[in-house]
Amino acid sequence: MMLWTLFIALLVMIVMGLPVALALAGSSLLAILVAGTVPDLVVLHRMVGGVDSFPLLAIPFFILAGNLMNEAGITNRIFAFAMALVGWMRGGLGHVNVGASVIFAGMSGAAVADAGGLGTIEIKAMRDAGYDDDFAVAVTAASSTIGPIIPPSLPMVIYGVLANASIGQLFAAGFVPGLLMALALMGMVGWYARRRNYPRDARFSVPLLGKTFKRAFLSLMTPTIIVGGILTGVFTPTEAAIAAVGYALVLGLLVYRTLTWRHFMRVSMDTIETTAIILLIVAGASIFAWILTSARMPEHLSAAILSLTENKILILLLINLILFAVGCFMETIAAITILVPVLLPIAIKVGVDPVHFGVIMVLNLMIGLLTPPVGMVLYVLSRVSGLPFERCASATMPFLVPLVLVLLVVTFVPAFSMWLPTLVYR
Repeated sequence: MMLWTLFIALLVMIVMGLPVALALAGSSLLAILVAGTVPDLVVLHRMVGGVDSFPLLAIPFFILAGNLMNEAGITNRIFAFAMALVGWMRGGLGHVNVGASVIFAGMSGAAVADAGGLGTIEIKAMRDAGYDDDFAVAVTAASSTIGPIIPPSLPMVIYGVLANASIGQLFAAGFVPGLLMALALMGMVGWYARRRNYPRDARFSVPLLGKTFKRAFLSLMTPTIIVGGILTGVFTPTEAAIAAVGYALVLGLLVYRTLTWRHFMRVSMDTIETTAIILLIVAGASIFAWILTSARMPEHLSAAILSLTENKILILLLINLILFAVGCFMETIAAITILVPVLLPIAIKVGVDPVHFGVIMVLNLMIGLLTPPVGMVLYVLSRVSGLPFERCASATMPFLVPLVLVLLVVTFVPAFSMWLPTLVYR
């Protein structure tokens, strides 16, 4: 009875348009009240306990670092360097779009930050160069999903806390899959470019490449500091986030001198707002997941799936279908918080490493950011581009194909995820 109440109340609250955090906490409280076997005060205790975790401190600092990079104009330097690096290819600005996202991924760790920060520059540049609006939005949306795969990654931090997995290993595991995503998307851009006869947007020039690299060098050092510090053991992920903020402040205030006190205050308030939203979702999802665990739903679901088949391939396909369906309707952080206690035990039983499963889960849910009705990246780019949400969604659909192919490769070839963590940590 409690589980039925939980799921029906959640569905009704989401349909009513309540924020995800309120829907999760509200449905959990209602289920507890209907059951009458658990003190309602448990809701508050579990919500507070869900966010009382030291590794979660990395979230506000990575968000702040990404916002500071955007405000200090570092994204412009990254875009110029990416233009000199791959702009000579047919459909050059499409490739630049992907390349810039790969570089920016090592700074922000969030798809929405990539879409909102680089997206404004990229879409304008592609429009001015004569590219179709649909293509510009689609490439920007698809490439932004690389952000949470290549380290640092906010969803990986959440997953690591819930799965009791090494965040450093998760960061390392995402590096190669992130590059695979970039290559797949560049292949898709090349196909579109030949089909629509898009131009080469720049001539390859070694002097220009050197000039833009020199101008962007200090900006490009940000992912080196973050990832290198974590992999070498100099930083924990939380300390790396703090170091990234400090480095961004030095660049913005002292080196480039593009960051003013007013800018810093605005960025800080944006960071506080975003962090509060994420942590409220984590808190609400924590009590929701606790109810599922208390009702032994993970065990029942695991037994049900394993009674149907013990074939690892079929089980992984089923898990991916579940993740894809949930990603279409639920925000990423909430989905991770709820599904980790449910799906991770099943994955472990069929021999999937928790670190490998973390990459599968995050990559799959990133694809969910591009699918209606909840696709957050589509809403951001709809606002940035001025195109209707429905048009952004339909334009992005073809780019799901290379992303799904990469997801399948990463799912069934663990070496792509586990090679770097094994090399560095094991």
